[in-house]
Amino acid sequence: MPKNSANTETFALRPFVPYKEKKGEEYMNADQKEHFRQLLLNWKMELMEEVDRTVSHMKDEAANFPDPADRASQEEEFSLELRTRDRERKLIKKIDSTFELIEADDYGYCNACGVEIGIRRLEARPTATLCVDCKTLDEIKEKQIGG
Repeated sequence: MPKNSANTETFALRPFVPYKEKKGEEYMNADQKEHFRQLLLNWKMELMEEVDRTVSHMKDEAANFPDPADRASQEEEFSLELRTRDRERKLIKKIDSTFELIEADDYGYCNACGVEIGIRRLEARPTATLCVDCKTLDEIKEKQIGG
């Protein structure tokens, strides 16, 4: 994952292998749930590793520069890193709630209309809770309200 990436939902999983659906296979069966559990677990581990790297980086790089411009630059860099880690902290909470959905057998179904979200969409965004159609409607409403 690129350091300080703007979109924390974009991730590069270690050994990602897309799920191969079998003909006549039931949606969200045990194999599929395990596939997504591993996907989410790997993602969470990568985020936690990034947190650890940030903490050690900030400890190692923290210096009291005599020059105000250097000090301001370092403070801005740390501020950006902390903002990114805060977004990732929220994402970790979302991943944890997704684990709860898997355990409750509610994972993979749209919260709004109840249809299957789909394997490929979930592989692209494992924390998705809306199908493509409902998410599109949600974004249109957001644009209309937000102007």
